[in-house]
Amino acid sequence: METILRGLTTVSFYASDLEEAKKWYTDFLNMEPYFNVPGYIEFRIGDYQHELGIIDSKYAPGGATERPGGAIVYWHVDNVQATLDKLLSSGAILHQPLIDRSGGKGDFVTASVVDPFGNILGIMTNKHYLAILNTQK
Repeated sequence: METILRGLTTVSFYASDLEEAKKWYTDFLNMEPYFNVPGYIEFRIGDYQHELGIIDSKYAPGGATERPGGAIVYWHVDNVQATLDKLLSSGAILHQPLIDRSGGKGDFVTASVVDPFGNILGIMTNKHYLAILNTQK
């Protein structure tokens, strides 16, 4: 059987001030982008080196940068509260507070923010992510 969606490759955010977005994400992620061309920067992050691309908003489809909306991509983090605190202290705005989606077990805890450039950034602790990661070691 063919696998239709094989995995996350690149999450693309838009920013009207690409240099400021580069600085903000470099500070938050504690790393420089690995790819940098006019109008686009890209970070490789996490256990599987997923790509977070930041695109100059002049290249965005019409209406895409007017307000936060649409799908939320959640990135697994080891400590949701600490990561949320870091994002908020860096200037992000709370979009959705901490929510335990596992009925109080702490297996799936999410939160999301709107970055200073209008993009929704989701964070979560996810026991299934950790289980898959442990099979890869």
